Amino acid sequence: MVTDETSLAIDFDMPLLLDACQAAGIRTEICSWRDPDIEWDRFDAVLLRSPWSYVERLSEFMEWCEYVTDVTVLFNPLPVVRWNLDKRYLEDLAAAGVPVVPSGFVAPGADPEEALRAFLAGHEQAREIVVKPTVGAYSRDVQRFPRSAETEAAIYVGKLLDRGSHVILQPYLDSVDHDGETNLIHFDGVYSHAIRKRALLLQDGTVDEPTQEARTAREATEDERAAAAAALDAAAAHLELRDPLLYGRVDLIRGADGKPLVLELELCEPSLSMPFSEASATRFALAVSARLEEISRKQKNGQS
Repeated sequence: MVTDETSLAIDFDMPLLLDACQAAGIRTEICSWRDPDIEWDRFDAVLLRSPWSYVERLSEFMEWCEYVTDVTVLFNPLPVVRWNLDKRYLEDLAAAGVPVVPSGFVAPGADPEEALRAFLAGHEQAREIVVKPTVGAYSRDVQRFPRSAETEAAIYVGKLLDRGSHVILQPYLDSVDHDGETNLIHFDGVYSHAIRKRALLLQDGTVDEPTQEARTAREATEDERAAAAAALDAAAAHLELRDPLLYGRVDLIRGADGKPLVLELELCEPSLSMPFSEASATRFALAVSARLEEISRKQKNGQS
């Protein structure tokens, strides 16, 4: 199970998952993707869990994923990682008819003031906006601005563009402040559990860390489960996957009409909030066990 030195301390799923894998008869090791001494080909499979330092080392991380894919089995697989690490995947989901939070994208080299002005003109009802890089983790470099702070927001967009980041612009939806967001976790394509995450982008411009204290157990509603399933199905269709994703998390918030919208689709290295759902680690371990059995069967039959 892959993490890194700085991220393991905040991977609250890991202890539960280790115990569940042991109970399921799965031999596991915790490894850092940045450890040059690990022989990755000795593993039957490599499971991405919390390699969150990839944000500062994206090219290096992708090269590592490509190498691991060449020598063993990566979960989730490389095409999913490539697609999902950049939030421009929201364009693909929207094109497939999935309800997503309205989003605008700005590429390096664009005029930040012009891009922001065009986005605000297209979203006249937005009293506040969110600016963030399309590649990021744990609310890093995410900022919330009131509409009246257009100049400050444009300066921040420019800062992100200058460092080579693509930028995503979204209206800040009021429902987040009173309802929070709902994270729905799936294993092997099947809904497992959900949590509520309270608002992390505060009105004063500060950003709370998404700690355990920011989360509580929540039962997903029927319309939330339907929206999450639609997002996962669209991702699988877009990527032409033969099998359901081993794991996935769909983050939803409610729009002005009260209907759920996809905020993010986390298919690479998501927190799975296992401490908030009894037996969720066991469910995941059983899904992993089934995949390992499938790998073994294919190897015996000479399949790739």
